[in-house]
Amino acid sequence: MFAMFGADWCPYSSQLKPIFKDAAADYKLRNPTADVIWASVDCDDQQDICERFYVNKYPTMKLFVFGDMMINEYRGERAMRSLCDFVDEHYNDAINIFNDDPRQDLDKEKGNVIAYIRRGSEAYKNLHVSYIPRCSCKYQSSVRDRYMVTIFKFIGNLEDYAKLKQWISDKCIPVVREVTFKNVEGLTEEGLPFLVFFRDPAKKEDEKIFVDAVIRELYDTRMTINPLLADGNVFSHPLRHLGKTSKDLPVLAIDSFTHMYLFPNVSQLATPGVLKQFVEDLHSGVLHQRFHGKPEIRRQKISKFLDKQNTGEDHQAAQDPPESVFKELRPSGKRYSFLQKTEL
Repeated sequence: MFAMFGADWCPYSSQLKPIFKDAAADYKLRNPTADVIWASVDCDDQQDICERFYVNKYPTMKLFVFGDMMINEYRGERAMRSLCDFVDEHYNDAINIFNDDPRQDLDKEKGNVIAYIRRGSEAYKNLHVSYIPRCSCKYQSSVRDRYMVTIFKFIGNLEDYAKLKQWISDKCIPVVREVTFKNVEGLTEEGLPFLVFFRDPAKKEDEKIFVDAVIRELYDTRMTINPLLADGNVFSHPLRHLGKTSKDLPVLAIDSFTHMYLFPNVSQLATPGVLKQFVEDLHSGVLHQRFHGKPEIRRQKISKFLDKQNTGEDHQAAQDPPESVFKELRPSGKRYSFLQKTEL
């Protein structure tokens, strides 16, 4: 099911409604046997449904597969053809069937779920239904009477859908994700501060050091911080706010959506405890205090800064960390109406 959540008072919902209706009609005309439902939900009349699926802006378009809500909502062009293409892309069978060893043809950019399984069996159906992490994993299936085999072997019952889906999600959705201009809006909506490792993608050894440090030190706190990889050549604007360029890569920083805090010495990233302390200092307020400090210390820093710059301008820049850059990449008020909630 492809659902549009909106409200009559929202101008963007009103603009999208006829486009969505035309797209649904066009899709049904081109795919008369497809079991796809296009649904429009008025969040004023169906408030409980919208709250259930965490809708906080209008319009929001979400895809549901076999009753499960997809993690990533639709954020593309609000045009009939784009909407139809999105549904087509997700409706097509995403399981590749093979007869020989598939490992030579695996997608190296994603994880791969490989199943040796009988087509049409209950286990095959469960594999087909466990759709949610397919943005992170490719599914491969062999029509053989064998057990599922991956680098991490699933040892549970393949007919237990809940456990199979949870296992696939745990293995497919990486602890550290890549931030791009395509997915950054959705990442900001997760509400967690960004821990961004700006690097040269060609230098895999730098990336490995960061990922290993995150897994080693931040796994237990993954619900409080969002570890991300960024191409330092693409995300040059945040680097400039930190006083860095691509020549300084790798660079590590926290973006709290208020300020950006630079990790002081990236060469210490592999040192046990250093990354964990950096993140803890964010949540405890130490990073903020470190930049603002006591009045006397702050005056000394301003004085040194002004002496160095030989100017009386921009006093605040001497004492404050750079403002957040990624907050500017949140969902725009030029595309959405935001639901304002008030609580007693």
